[in-house]
Amino acid sequence: MPQFSPNPARAKPVPANPAFARLPPKLDIDALLSIAARLSLVLLATIAAMVALNLGRYIFAPVALAIVIGLMFGPVATRLERYGAPKELAAILVVVLFFTLIATGAVMFAVPLSVWAEKAPTVWQELRQQLIALKQPLEMLGALQDQIRNITGAATAMSVKVEDGSTVQNIAFLAPAILGQVLIFLASLYFFVATRNEISTTILSMCVGRRIRWRVAHVFRDVEADVSRYLLSITVINAGMGVAVGLAMWMAGVPSPALWGGLAAILNYIVYIGPALMTAILLGVGLATFDGYAVFLPVGVYLLIELLEGQFVTPHIIGRTMTLNPFTVFLALAFWLWIWGPVGGFIAVPFLLVLYAVIRNILPHYAKRPAKPFMPPRRDTPPEMPRERQ
Repeated sequence: MPQFSPNPARAKPVPANPAFARLPPKLDIDALLSIAARLSLVLLATIAAMVALNLGRYIFAPVALAIVIGLMFGPVATRLERYGAPKELAAILVVVLFFTLIATGAVMFAVPLSVWAEKAPTVWQELRQQLIALKQPLEMLGALQDQIRNITGAATAMSVKVEDGSTVQNIAFLAPAILGQVLIFLASLYFFVATRNEISTTILSMCVGRRIRWRVAHVFRDVEADVSRYLLSITVINAGMGVAVGLAMWMAGVPSPALWGGLAAILNYIVYIGPALMTAILLGVGLATFDGYAVFLPVGVYLLIELLEGQFVTPHIIGRTMTLNPFTVFLALAFWLWIWGPVGGFIAVPFLLVLYAVIRNILPHYAKRPAKPFMPPRRDTPPEMPRERQ
């Protein structure tokens, strides 16, 4: 007698055991360990990269500076090549143009600086007289420090040992390092400008797929445009600040106001370090020029202009023009200043623009994702009816 198997479509499902249904899902330890291992690897790679950048700053810093300057003068070299100049000649002309601008600024400052150099002995005597007037407040501060030490029980003062060293020896040791960095910068600038098209062509040839190649080509285009626009914006800002400082020094009666205005504009390229150095210079100028509380007039006026420029003008112009958040700009400046010092402060924002150009072109969906507004469900929409079983 034949046996018929039941129809699997009509078979009733076996109800699950409610005791097992209430159990929570088992924790996947292997998955968590794998994620932790990947995060640890990324963290170690980041720390290793930071240490390598810090240890190799004598090589990496001039090369990075040459790349930034090359991106700034890249349109100039492109225009020269369009007029028929060979790429090697265009690169040489760019290097010559860059140092011509530096030499022009040095010549403009040569005469006022020579005048102040002749006044150096007189200025030093006036500074000594001003410092002697501050001797009594310093003695009062020292007495207060001794009283605090007696109260806290710290009777022994901190001793600082200063080893004798010759300035000529220090310069002799620093001169080869500085000369080597200058040569690395010159060679990197020349070769980058001369071979920038070959570099982009080589990188594009490594890209697999037409879409990726198209996006990488747009990265090169946006990087050169953004860096040139940023440096132009910061140059305009520094020029305006130099004019404002020169006019303020002229109104305050400070000698050689054009010198201090131009020096403020140049030192403002070196973020944080430049304004601090300019503050110390104007403090010395005030001590040598005025008497009483007026000695703080030049530095006070400069700090006011620097505050307005640093807190309002630069973050808004650079941040809005370059489509960057001012807080992100501040973090980039702090990081690169910590890694490479003044050179890092100059190249921080250009490197941030390069990173943003890569993200904007390689990942356009995440770079320009519009915020979707919240739309509550309509009450007049009937609920979805379940489908009938076939």
